[in-house]
Amino acid sequence: MIRAIVTDIEGTTSDIRFVHDVLFPYAREHLAAFIRAQHSDPEVSAALDAVRAEAGQPDADIEAVTQILLGFMDEDRKSTGLKALQGMIWRDGYVNGSFTGHLYPDVLPALRCWREQGVQLYVYSSGSVAAQKLLFGYSDEGDITGLFSGYFDTRVGAKRDVASYRAIAEKTGLPAEQLLFLSDIRQELDAAAEAGWNTVQLIRGPADSESRHHQVNTFSGVVLA
Repeated sequence: MIRAIVTDIEGTTSDIRFVHDVLFPYAREHLAAFIRAQHSDPEVSAALDAVRAEAGQPDADIEAVTQILLGFMDEDRKSTGLKALQGMIWRDGYVNGSFTGHLYPDVLPALRCWREQGVQLYVYSSGSVAAQKLLFGYSDEGDITGLFSGYFDTRVGAKRDVASYRAIAEKTGLPAEQLLFLSDIRQELDAAAEAGWNTVQLIRGPADSESRHHQVNTFSGVVLA
């Protein structure tokens, strides 16, 4: 029996093009000005120090750390410090109405149905927890954060690391066999399955012929055992 569902965002609940064509360019465009204006803020300062440490440049000044971050963006690096800063920049964009968080139309009805059945819902994404809450708080369908019991990002571990799913299971207080992970990425699902989880692969395009996971095209195709 599935008692909790953990869902990915990019390519699963939301179009990957929203992230790559809207969110990433917005963060890149506003990065330098944001850092210049906010670098003394404790939250921003902590994220910048994390980036310096990751780059092995603890003494990098504001201009240098900005260039490091732009390089991380070019690499699409799953940097916790970068993700935190992107989330702070996106906050401004959501609040001022520059964009809303994209949801596939099949997502919200399924989430509501599962919650009505007593299933707990969680999010696990490489984007920061703050960024996750913004996307769902300012979504195309309004604020739906009330549907979720918790959020996880790379601070719990990498998404292709088996240990990450063991850690999430421990935090939910549920055994792995009662957890279901939804993602579009086969390797993430492989790691979850190795940790004993149930898995379903969301395929918004052509089927993944190399995947061993059950594949569906929409959230409405997810059947809870």
